[in-house]
Amino acid sequence: MPLNRHRAIAWVLVLVAVVVLALTGVLFHQGRTPGLYPECSWGPWKSETMGAWSTRVRTNSWVPAAQARIHYGKAEEVFLDAYGETARETSGMFSTDFTLTPDGGLTARQRQP
Repeated sequence: MPLNRHRAIAWVLVLVAVVVLALTGVLFHQGRTPGLYPECSWGPWKSETMGAWSTRVRTNSWVPAAQARIHYGKAEEVFLDAYGETARETSGMFSTDFTLTPDGGLTARQRQP
């Protein structure tokens, strides 16, 4: 009798492991597990100027994910991480709305007073 119980427990543990691995795979593929991406999966930083803002953007080659680092001199910094979905942030001092898509598209829009 104890042997059957041990087999049942083993099968439950195997089933749990399979479910956890499948869920992790799906989340990884959707770009929602940023801490699991190795550094080698990220492309190089691409620099660009948007008005007075200096930007650096890089994308991930494995999943739909992008990161942006945006600076207005030393006055302000904005960080955006788009892991599987679009990220938005507004600068505090200059009221500029930034949008970063997972494919690395970055837009800026100045709010009107």
